[in-house]
Amino acid sequence: MIDNPVIRALMAHRSIRSYTDALPSDEVVTTIVRAGQQAAFAYQLGSVLLSRKRERNPFHAPLLFTICVDAHRIELIMERRGWKLASNDLHVLLFGTEDAIMMAQNMVVAAESLGLGTCYLGSAQYRTKAIAEEYNLPKRVFPVVALAAGYPAENPPPRPRYPLEFTLFEDHYPELDEAKVTQAMQAMDEGYLAQDYYRRSNVILPLEEGRKENFTFDNYSWTEHISRKLGQWSLSADELLKQLAARGFNLPGQSR
Repeated sequence: MIDNPVIRALMAHRSIRSYTDALPSDEVVTTIVRAGQQAAFAYQLGSVLLSRKRERNPFHAPLLFTICVDAHRIELIMERRGWKLASNDLHVLLFGTEDAIMMAQNMVVAAESLGLGTCYLGSAQYRTKAIAEEYNLPKRVFPVVALAAGYPAENPPPRPRYPLEFTLFEDHYPELDEAKVTQAMQAMDEGYLAQDYYRRSNVILPLEEGRKENFTFDNYSWTEHISRKLGQWSLSADELLKQLAARGFNLPGQSR
């Protein structure tokens, strides 16, 4: 690989869940959000909520950013131009999610370049009622992801990733035979086991539907962990659709 300061920073990314008492300055906050704004965008549908209420923030982080799909602002602009939003909400949400996530990732890179650590939190989209009440959100604003940030009080290693051959497919998508899948699983599982990640976190997700537990911290690793999430959780989209509808987004195929 080519080596330069930007590549080294990207390759060194890790999630931070413990923070010092140091408070990032207003200038740091402004820099992080401005860097987020400079991300590529489709419709500039990303907006950012900020909480400095450390006692309430996850991990007692000094900063908690919540990045949203924000159709409210563009609808105000369109109204000034004599237009009404006619695009379907699935279109708006997909492109808005792209905008929000690209914005969030720029914020992560900027924060880490300033010496902060960060941790993505994917639960925001299931906490929309509480977030909407806390920030007095208008309709048509939907929280996509939260981002805890602050100066690190821990120094964990970067987590493993799939082998490049399991990620980069040139010209065509290959047949992922048993050997390739096994190699990818081993790269992830052996990497997490070497870091003793789940033992240190004291996490083995419980099994549902009467499945027998055959794992211990000696062999429970990432592929089993993620399989338990996707194999047991969020069986229905009803709850997420309900959250979206409460925020003014409707996806069952009807036009707005």
